[in-house]
Amino acid sequence: MGLKEQRSEKVAIVTGGGSGIGAATAKRLAESGIHVCLLDINYTGADKVRSDIENSGGGACIHEVDIREERQIEAAIDDIVKKYGRLDVLFCNAGINGTLSSIEHLDVSDWDRTIETNLRSTFLFVKYSIPHMKENGGSIIITSSINGNRRFAGFGMAAYSTSKAAQIGFMKMAALELARYKIRVNAICPGAIETNIDLSTEKNESVKEIEIPIEYPEGMQPLAKGPGQPEQVASLVSFLASDESSHISGTEIYIDGTESLL
Repeated sequence: MGLKEQRSEKVAIVTGGGSGIGAATAKRLAESGIHVCLLDINYTGADKVRSDIENSGGGACIHEVDIREERQIEAAIDDIVKKYGRLDVLFCNAGINGTLSSIEHLDVSDWDRTIETNLRSTFLFVKYSIPHMKENGGSIIITSSINGNRRFAGFGMAAYSTSKAAQIGFMKMAALELARYKIRVNAICPGAIETNIDLSTEKNESVKEIEIPIEYPEGMQPLAKGPGQPEQVASLVSFLASDESSHISGTEIYIDGTESLL
């Protein structure tokens, strides 16, 4: 039976769907019969993912969205629900590492950019998705990180780690508040995954002043002997989006090959 015959009516939004974890997850959700809406500022990357999904018999659409712009987020969600009649899954995945710097030398503008991109956007996507999930319930998954939650040796990543720790607190508050509507909210905490997030990373000289040497002679991922793959994370997100995880909410799940336990 082909994908088109298996497809349910479910609709998912995947932010940062044009590359990395977002792209892998979009394809995985489409394989399960979910219509995927890719939200990304990188239209070219998202268009390639959409083509891959459609060529495999799945359904996908694209909205070019800057996740720092509230009106763009609200308009995209409203347009998706108007077109497809529902919203079942929200994967808040887009984010940046931002500028790596000592706290002393971190520019306020760089702090704000990281917090707005990672944390404020999560709040906005959840806020504007809630009205469309209240009637039938749904699943919200947030991409947090081991950094700021179980690992604090990411020197220079004060803004990033703060945004990721705050996402966990927000997730737990939302999970309890939205439980009455059968809306589940969970977070994933990846470790090192082979993606292009480093392209958005700037590292200034002040990091050298605060770094504490840490050596891992046998590598940082004992389970896998190397970084994880986006497809492995996609499998976890697919599980959290499905009815198989119907009694799981308010939980952060680490997916890092035991990296953060070293």
